[in-house]
Amino acid sequence: MPLEIKILDYGDIELESSFLVLGHNCGRTRRVLTLGFLILGGPYPVLVDTGYRSNQIMETLGMRGLQFHENMIENQLARHGVRMGDVRFVCHTHLHIDHAGKDDLFPMNTTVVLNRKELEYSVSGLMHPQYPAPDIKHLIDRLHTKSALRFLDLEITGPVELMPGVYCDAANAHTEGSMNIHVHTTDGIATICGDVIYDFNDQIVTPFNEIHDAEPRTTGNHGTSKRAEKAAIKKLLSSSRYLLPVHDRPAKIEGGMVVGRLHDQVPGPVVQSLPQRSWFPA
Repeated sequence: MPLEIKILDYGDIELESSFLVLGHNCGRTRRVLTLGFLILGGPYPVLVDTGYRSNQIMETLGMRGLQFHENMIENQLARHGVRMGDVRFVCHTHLHIDHAGKDDLFPMNTTVVLNRKELEYSVSGLMHPQYPAPDIKHLIDRLHTKSALRFLDLEITGPVELMPGVYCDAANAHTEGSMNIHVHTTDGIATICGDVIYDFNDQIVTPFNEIHDAEPRTTGNHGTSKRAEKAAIKKLLSSSRYLLPVHDRPAKIEGGMVVGRLHDQVPGPVVQSLPQRSWFPA
């Protein structure tokens, strides 16, 4: 069975718009998705990111969580015939509040996989409120439990194969320890890219307030340099057939451009096609 990615809906978040795209609609509230990703077709299910712990915890960031019964992680997995105990690996693009909030629901024989630098960064105090104590303290419990945690050192090793057709790679953006997960599908590489990209339209398709050709807009929430953020986005656009961020629906990429949008699986049907750009303005 070829590898495919099922999109899980963990609920929405309401937040200030410029958090997503630097300088865009400052002071205005926007509602966004929070997605997870279930990789099927391999020897065992692999989950990427677990969403936020509760609606209440999002209030610590001045945000509003909109998570309901159908968004609970066990219900989202059940839609695809997967139980919590079936998941072999839980991988994290990074450990922010809306990505690692449900790890403690998984048994300790489910291995949580993360880039070592991300756990170090989570306790550095940098971006502190986005790493809530319950989530990080649970990972410390896993740190002291045999086989409950797997560290990658991606900045040194380069890409690491997690299982056939699934590779982890340093993102070099958003947080110091963020990683991308590359899944080799029948239609090319699909990359789960966490929060390197928040919004395809305003960052890439028609990037807000950018005048240079093919220049992406950064998010308003990152712990690396603007150069690193832009370079990370450009690398994704040049190397993947599909891109899957956590707060926007997946995109299909051709020639470094977004040409279509997908909904609940990758590969899958394109639900919105975008016109090819002309090389020259009209």
